[in-house]
Amino acid sequence: MTTENIQSEDIKDPELFPCIANGQDRSKFEQFKADSNYLKEPLASELKNESNHFSNDAVQLLKFHGSYQQDNRENRKKGLDKDWQMMLRLRSPGGYIPAELFVALDDLSNRFGNKTLRATTRQAFQMHGIRKENLKEVISTIVKSMGSTLAACGDINRNVMAPAAPYNKGGYPAARKLANEIADLLIPLTAEGTYLELWADGDLTYKICPSKKVQDTRKQQFSKGLFSGDSQEPLYGSTYLPRKFKCAVTVPGDNSVDLLTHDIGLVAFTKNNGELKGCNVYVGGGMGRIHNTETTFARIADPLGYIDAKDVLSLVQSILTLQRDFGNRKLRKNARMKYLLHNKGLKWFKNKLISKYFFKGLQEIHPEPTTRLKDYLGWNKQSKGLYFVGIPLISGRLSGDIKEIIRCVVEKYQLEIRLTPNQDLLLCNIGNYQVSSIKKELAGINIPAPSSMNDISRHAIACPALPLCGLAITEAERFLPELINRIDIQLKKLKIQKSILLRMTGCPNGCARPYMAELALVGSGVNQYQLWLGGSPNLQRLAKPYLQKMHIDKLEATLEPLFINWKQNSLETSFGDYISSLSDQLIMDLLSDSSTAP
Repeated sequence: MTTENIQSEDIKDPELFPCIANGQDRSKFEQFKADSNYLKEPLASELKNESNHFSNDAVQLLKFHGSYQQDNRENRKKGLDKDWQMMLRLRSPGGYIPAELFVALDDLSNRFGNKTLRATTRQAFQMHGIRKENLKEVISTIVKSMGSTLAACGDINRNVMAPAAPYNKGGYPAARKLANEIADLLIPLTAEGTYLELWADGDLTYKICPSKKVQDTRKQQFSKGLFSGDSQEPLYGSTYLPRKFKCAVTVPGDNSVDLLTHDIGLVAFTKNNGELKGCNVYVGGGMGRIHNTETTFARIADPLGYIDAKDVLSLVQSILTLQRDFGNRKLRKNARMKYLLHNKGLKWFKNKLISKYFFKGLQEIHPEPTTRLKDYLGWNKQSKGLYFVGIPLISGRLSGDIKEIIRCVVEKYQLEIRLTPNQDLLLCNIGNYQVSSIKKELAGINIPAPSSMNDISRHAIACPALPLCGLAITEAERFLPELINRIDIQLKKLKIQKSILLRMTGCPNGCARPYMAELALVGSGVNQYQLWLGGSPNLQRLAKPYLQKMHIDKLEATLEPLFINWKQNSLETSFGDYISSLSDQLIMDLLSDSSTAP
């Protein structure tokens, strides 16, 4: 923001831009970001040294460039250095991965990684096992192959989600387009310059110019005086955001993106010709929390209102700007926008948004149909003359023969890939004349028909957890197949033929969005988990924690009284809906039949 854009009364307003404009106290980390020369130092210097790992300061900047430094805990040996390696995450709005990029990722994972790729719950690929000395070559190759890792992590807008289905009908094309526009609108400008300088030797030919619509929105916002006052980083300023920021777009009735878990969730309404008409807007969702810290919690988004298509991008940028200025910069654990909504209230948030940032009113939320968790597995009609096929991946892990087969098919037929929020993979743009041949090529994967899939495994997801995630307390991804099998066996034993939406994480940060599941296990100790119950199958309700430490060996004994009660009283409803209808006391009484203490 330039001085001429600030009204005299605004300068006196202690609430206006509290962390950027008037020098309010901020944490050491906030000052560190400001002193980094736009996410450059000490990362740039350490890329040139011979150390096998980055310092903590460089690691903090590395996140903004899409990478986390990790060590393999299972390779730790007393007296020896840690097994340092990098996890690298891509930025791919709506989960779009062109053939050229996938082929490059497959090669890079084999040459420099642990020979696997992992589809994340935010519709992006991650690579694990990259050594520091190879990181630049890996990112440079990604950039040259139509990809990017910029803003995949860090205190910035993350990968923008949208339904992965490549339908050319209804609101799906408009939703995908809007997700791309939001991603371009909220990209950090100077970080992009730093990014290409560090990873592509400053070759700006790889810089992707945003659409005219995005450029016009930026100009409009600048004319309103909503930027930070930093000429090099006009939107974010030198301190960027207080914490990560997440956006998702979907169409009415499709909740594949877990809409209410985001800082901004948009439901796109379209005209008969497919043109965007406007959006319902939801704000303040987020999953992360800390055990035994009541000031941190999972939260679902509030309905903010409806906005016409011409103002959607301006509103999105205004909401992010409000969070930039009022998000907590002194205490990172309370810095997400959900805490601002919780502490200030929706009324305050809406009034501040309209009076200081957006300068327009919002309409009432438009009615929406009942939502469903869609996954698009199996063979589907994409459009006239085209098909796509959804391939299930357990916890998104792509490895071995399946990875090799998909590589061959993608490269041979130049197929587009779309990653789903449920960590599955869609092969898209398959012509009618190619279906038979591709089915034969995919025979080694044994893609099950959706109707024949184990319903629990169909929607179950888990975070990576051990051994690489530094936050993991216990297992998640590696244990998920056993967990699914044990619960499936138990339900069959009880002659219950209903499915349960299951999620599992190795810590409370919520990367697999466990707090929306009907049944979730959240790591709280070695082989011990919090038990969360009562989310809804269509992801519209938060679950609740009922046990703080359940040993995994007690799983069946703990769940059996609940399952029996469900079967005896209300098996026509979903497990989550039934649990939600019970009193907390009754649930605890049923759980007390096991020897696990709450």
